[in-house]
Amino acid sequence: MQLPHTGVGATEEHVRLLLSSYRRWTGRELLVLRLGESLQEQLFNADTVILSHGTEADPVLNYGNQRGLDLWEMAWERFTSTPSRLTAEPMERAERDRFFEAVTANGYVDNYTGIRISSTGRRFYIVNATVWNVVDGSGCYLGQAAAFSEYQYL
Repeated sequence: MQLPHTGVGATEEHVRLLLSSYRRWTGRELLVLRLGESLQEQLFNADTVILSHGTEADPVLNYGNQRGLDLWEMAWERFTSTPSRLTAEPMERAERDRFFEAVTANGYVDNYTGIRISSTGRRFYIVNATVWNVVDGSGCYLGQAAAFSEYQYL
């Protein structure tokens, strides 16, 4: 499969940071890795929705795998230029902000649930998401990521 535009989010280094940060905080593996397929391909084609955002004042999404792109009904270029707050409805944004502050303080949070909205206005409820801080090998904060398999359209 052809990977999307190889911007910041699709680099091998970013994928490694997502995987290593997840392992660092949770003690678990995000993916069961397969030989003969790049990390980029495996993450992009995973059955789990995986996305991340950076550290801007208004954090912008910098990665979404195919399941995430499909769920939010966006192409790679649009997804990776969208402020992450816009993935939630306006009334859900204050709750989302409080939650991300808890993730920042604790490194990660399991079992997050919340309502999100796609680019076309389709609402869905995400269930049991894990959200974690993305850090480099020195522990420098680079943003946050989320992964979940369960969601329900509303």
